[in-house]
Amino acid sequence: MTTEQNPLALEVILASASPRRRDLLAATGMAFTVRPPANPVDEALDPDQLAMPEEAAKKLAERKAGAVVQELLAENPVGMFMVLGSDTMVVKDGEIFGKPRNLDDAKRMLRALSGSAHDVLTAVSCWMIAAPDPEKLSVGFRTFVDKSRVRFRELADDEIADYLRKGESFDKAGAYAIQGEGAALVEGYDGALDTIIGLPVGRLLREFPELAPQNAADAPAPSAPVPAESERA
Repeated sequence: MTTEQNPLALEVILASASPRRRDLLAATGMAFTVRPPANPVDEALDPDQLAMPEEAAKKLAERKAGAVVQELLAENPVGMFMVLGSDTMVVKDGEIFGKPRNLDDAKRMLRALSGSAHDVLTAVSCWMIAAPDPEKLSVGFRTFVDKSRVRFRELADDEIADYLRKGESFDKAGAYAIQGEGAALVEGYDGALDTIIGLPVGRLLREFPELAPQNAADAPAPSAPVPAESERA
């Protein structure tokens, strides 16, 4: 997966099938491969995790990236790899609004968000695999959370019904897409738009400047990863 001329070239892998995350990452000019987990990742959370939304988002991002890491390791890779997993949650008054289960659930979420502010949390889990040869392997990860604040307009029932008919609610946390028709529901926001959409690429490049394409020629080869850990943002 690497070249003989540059055996330590870093290969970036996006562990997500989300077109929104793919487009956000592509907009940076970064070269990467899209590789979602081969099997669905368990997104169930226990009550203790649900009570701490930031930790819950981090846990799910780690599961998604970790699933692809396990698949990659089974292939005995040689080279340097960074696997990125992400999870986005909408949180209002301590309640997590994930992807709606059905139309009624989507309607409930939008009514709850109407005329008020909520947080959007996006966790990113970055796993580094250093495998200079098949006999030497090192794996480590770091996870961070970025947060933005979104304010909704007061929404009438017919506005909610009209938005739901557009069909973009059902694979979105909080049942809306700020980058789509859902922008009409939003009065304003504080923080990074890419965090709300689903991948805080600005924060990612600050955390890992070696990923920035403009630094590619000058940046040193990535160092070996630290022992596995999860850092609080």
